[in-house]
Amino acid sequence: QVQLVESGGGLVQAGGSLRLSCTASGRTFSSYSVGWLRQAPGKEREFVASIRWTGSSTYYADSVKGRFTISKDNAKNTVYLQMNGLKPEDTAVYYCAGRLRYYTEEKTYDYWGQGTQVTVSS
Repeated sequence: QVQLVESGGGLVQAGGSLRLSCTASGRTFSSYSVGWLRQAPGKEREFVASIRWTGSSTYYADSVKGRFTISKDNAKNTVYLQMNGLKPEDTAVYYCAGRLRYYTEEKTYDYWGQGTQVTVSS
């Protein structure tokens, strides 16, 4: 089993930056891809960004393109989400998740972290 642990969330003013980290433990992080998803209160969970574990192809939701950057460090079994230009509407619990194979549904993942809160004040 792979366990994912997120860190780096917190409270930031609009326009500020945060970097989230997701570290895998328990087994080699041999995912097809790793993604970040978020869920705001009263809303459905939504896809934010993902990165292929082999190679470096990345994918972003339109709402975060140009502001967020996903990256990884294979040696450290860690995936990062650099968030710049944060807006109040980015406030949510951010989850790291891993896929063992491709799914057409962008929110389908095989295992999940516990989530980290990001709050952006106006």
